[in-house]
Amino acid sequence: MSDTHDTVPIRDESIRLGQFLKLANLIESGAEAKEVIADGLVSVNDEVEVRRGRQLRDGDVVEIGGMTARVSSQL
Repeated sequence: MSDTHDTVPIRDESIRLGQFLKLANLIESGAEAKEVIADGLVSVNDEVEVRRGRQLRDGDVVEIGGMTARVSSQL
């Protein structure tokens, strides 16, 4: 696993975790997002997150299965 993150721009100042996973191409669908989050497979800033509606903001780092993506707000 590398220390680099894909930076994924978002349109607003925040985005829900479930939406971000799909936007960042870390999962295929909303249903898959619900599953992997409920199963405790997703972490935000190195802490396991089980709330699909968790609001992510600029600089947050999401990790799933060794893949990471950093939230980048356009504002």
